[in-house]
Amino acid sequence: MDPPLDRARTVALSAVTLRASVPSPGKIICVGLNYRSHINETGRETPQYPVLFTKFAESLIGPSDDIVLPAESHQVDWEGELAVIMGRAGRRIPEDSALDFVGGYAVANDITMRDYQYKTHQWLQGKTWERSTPLGPYLTSADEVGDPSDLELSLSIDGEMMQSGNTSQLLFDIPRLISVISEFVTLSVGDVIMTGTPEGVGFRREPKRFLRDGETVRVEISRVGAIENRVVGGEPR
Repeated sequence: MDPPLDRARTVALSAVTLRASVPSPGKIICVGLNYRSHINETGRETPQYPVLFTKFAESLIGPSDDIVLPAESHQVDWEGELAVIMGRAGRRIPEDSALDFVGGYAVANDITMRDYQYKTHQWLQGKTWERSTPLGPYLTSADEVGDPSDLELSLSIDGEMMQSGNTSQLLFDIPRLISVISEFVTLSVGDVIMTGTPEGVGFRREPKRFLRDGETVRVEISRVGAIENRVVGGEPR
């Protein structure tokens, strides 16, 4: 029988400011071009192997923190994503047992400075801008989420729907990603895998559409939660 809840030690959610679900993960590994609809809107060929890149822990912010537009970039874009958070360490993890290594899930927004992303054929400088990536609203445990292969994802700006997708559309599903990544590096407890975004990013719209001062971005994933961030400009040089 569980011990009684000590209500004297509880704190109302409204009285706290949530940090990123994992404030200082050892690794943040991201997957590009992992929804077929997003591959189609970019006009790229379908990858035969996951397109992987990294972020640094300094890029993370909380689920309700402001997204600050940097003075250096004029093409700040959005990418709503499901984040996988590892609950067990492992190397060369088989696909058929990969979900046993998942501790939980969170909602992420892979804020991207497109003008910096495409300065070279490597994406790092546009993808890991300091204090740019909301992650939250909390770590929703794997048992609460259940099967992660059928989760609805949406992103809206000031109530206008920009992205809508389902994790059933992933080109490389979560077990496959865990297996592939753990072939070359040990996945440790607290490591984060960001699984990709569906179509609807601003850079691929006509005309292009980027985040603006004063807007509010909301990303929601069924059975996981929602994050909502105000956009503010502009960070001084």
